[in-house]
Amino acid sequence: MGEITLPRRMFLWCMAAIYMCAFVSLYVQIPGLYGNDGLLPARWQLRYSGKPLVEQLLSSPTLLWLGPRVGLDTHTAMELLCLLGAALSLAATLVEALRDSLVFLCLWAFYLSLYQVSLCVFFCSLDNLLLETGFLCILVAPMTLIRGSRGVKEHDRVTFWLNRWLLFRLMFASGVVKLTSRCPTWWGLTALTYHYETQCIPTPLAWFAHQLPVWWQKLSVVGTFVIEIAAPFLFFSPLRRLRLGAFYLQVLLQLLIILSGNYNFFNLLTLTLCLSLLDDQHVHFWLRRPQRRETNTGTLWSRLCYLLEIAVWSLLIFGAIIGFDLQVDKLKNGVSSRTAFTFHQFNQFLKTVTIPCIWIGVLSLTWELLSSLFWCACVSGFLRRFWRMTQLSVFAVATVLMFTVSLVPFSYIEYDSHARLWPAVRRAHDMVHRYQLVNSYGLFRRMTGVGGRPEVVIEGSYDAITWTEIEFMYKPGNLSAAPPVVTPHQPRLDWQMWFAALGPQNQAPWFSSLMQRLLQGKADVIKLIQTDVSQYPFHRQPPAYLRAHRYRYWFTEPKADGSYPERWWRRVYDEEFYPTVHLGHTFLESMLSQYGLKDKSAPRRLSNSSTARAVRWVRSQVDGFSGHTIVWTLLACSATFCLLQGLFSRKKLGKPTSVTPEVADTEDDGSESGADETLDSCGMSEQQQEEEAEEEKDGTQDEEEEEEEEGEMDKAMLEKEEL
Repeated sequence: MGEITLPRRMFLWCMAAIYMCAFVSLYVQIPGLYGNDGLLPARWQLRYSGKPLVEQLLSSPTLLWLGPRVGLDTHTAMELLCLLGAALSLAATLVEALRDSLVFLCLWAFYLSLYQVSLCVFFCSLDNLLLETGFLCILVAPMTLIRGSRGVKEHDRVTFWLNRWLLFRLMFASGVVKLTSRCPTWWGLTALTYHYETQCIPTPLAWFAHQLPVWWQKLSVVGTFVIEIAAPFLFFSPLRRLRLGAFYLQVLLQLLIILSGNYNFFNLLTLTLCLSLLDDQHVHFWLRRPQRRETNTGTLWSRLCYLLEIAVWSLLIFGAIIGFDLQVDKLKNGVSSRTAFTFHQFNQFLKTVTIPCIWIGVLSLTWELLSSLFWCACVSGFLRRFWRMTQLSVFAVATVLMFTVSLVPFSYIEYDSHARLWPAVRRAHDMVHRYQLVNSYGLFRRMTGVGGRPEVVIEGSYDAITWTEIEFMYKPGNLSAAPPVVTPHQPRLDWQMWFAALGPQNQAPWFSSLMQRLLQGKADVIKLIQTDVSQYPFHRQPPAYLRAHRYRYWFTEPKADGSYPERWWRRVYDEEFYPTVHLGHTFLESMLSQYGLKDKSAPRRLSNSSTARAVRWVRSQVDGFSGHTIVWTLLACSATFCLLQGLFSRKKLGKPTSVTPEVADTEDDGSESGADETLDSCGMSEQQQEEEAEEEKDGTQDEEEEEEEEGEMDKAMLEKEEL
């Protein structure tokens, strides 16, 4: 694999931007979710019993234990961590020097602290992926603040490889679990005929995708299996073009998911992991920068590589045709498809390839280690070489340990392979599991809503006779409301409402707390439903009664004349989800008591420290703005700032000067430096200022030595002439 300088810096910039979106998205929802009057007050999760701080951190690794020591309650401490994380990630997005290992360590610690308090109620596997990728950033990012240099080191290739391994685990497991779950829609290739209307929060384009013919939907499922199960093996290919082909396949899949569904920062995070498949040469190709062609590659070897690449792609296409019995259907003017293998055959295939997948990872990592070791050995100077070797040894050990521990969640996809792992590996995984360093993944395991999208609709009333529906900002409710576009913001309550609708109400204990808070008229919870409180039907006075019904939703169909319908959705009544309750109702009180949701403690006084007042002031400034608006604004401003900074640097370096044949090459180098500066503003510069300073210093020393040698030679010639 070629140099990874530019992809590595692109990766760090993207991770800083994703962290910013995650912290800001969570910050605007903390009062309603974890505030003192929220659905699940955070103070319930952290009981300050007077134990030593170390013991508290070991029981639950969260920085929120430090809240009382600085005069903050748990809710305010959570907001402070979010603000610190958002500010630090925004600064890292704008300033490359802050894309440092210590900065990413702080971001990871902040997000892990918030994750621990939630007890995974309003967090999901997407947050696990952010935590795991965020920890890898600690190993990938340079130690600028300590070492003072952002130059590329030999061990960067080794640590950056972990992103490729994580991407492989994510995609391969997501494809495998669709078939191991025995879901009839995935086996029947009809999953996408339901997916677009039954996913958590669809986008407007999901309606149009749902109208595509069935044969195309089934063919799309075949393509999904090929991209998620077969293509990931190309991540470790020694042939560069095969890796690039796998990269574009993954990008295609993620972009289609982004266009049809709102999955917050998950798809952006997956695209960021895909950068581990690139090299500097391909990024230069994007920038249309000329590259020097290597002439040491033989023609015969190049032709053999081309033939091998053609053979691999032909094998993938042939395997898809045979495995899914693809045939041209002239009657329907489409392509017919069906699953041509059985569950037993696929299970045998999985048993056959799981352990070889691990060995492929071992061989790929070994190659990266040997390559880095070779380049370390080529460093001039004993002390510099010894220091580089020491650094490589430390990061190589960390990489090997991360890879080893990740084998436990990866092998969950096949029971026999998991049982064959060494017990020591499983014990090591158990020791670090609470820190979310490695996780198991398997998205869209089963397709829900086959009989219609289940949706819970809450209704309120003052007299228990006339009922008014309570409409949420993002989830489907109003039949005429268009699906929203909120990526990368994650409306966590709307997501949990989707999960709650899939089962009975006792599987969502927090729902009783939601009903109680709405009956009490708590503003923080109401803002989770409608940021603009005036749009909430009971904003003047809380309802006296509440109830919830479950409906079945479907996308509407185009009219017979081909015109679009007036409504996006149609629905039918299904059943009662939550009975009619009021404050003090027996059923509501019993549910709150059963799940420990009754707050018996006396209300706590708000802290009046300067830090607490500053946190409350920031809250007052953003109050009234929706989460997606704040996230989009910050993301757009930071991207625009980086772009303008890059253009300004490029313009500054590209000032017109007198052109002479002798300096023509120098101008070409200047234009390339301008492109580098453009990338540098977004965290993607090829050469850092420190490296350039070192090279310039070395060049100056070489010139001085040459001048001294020339002077000595001239002096010797003069002495010779005098003699």
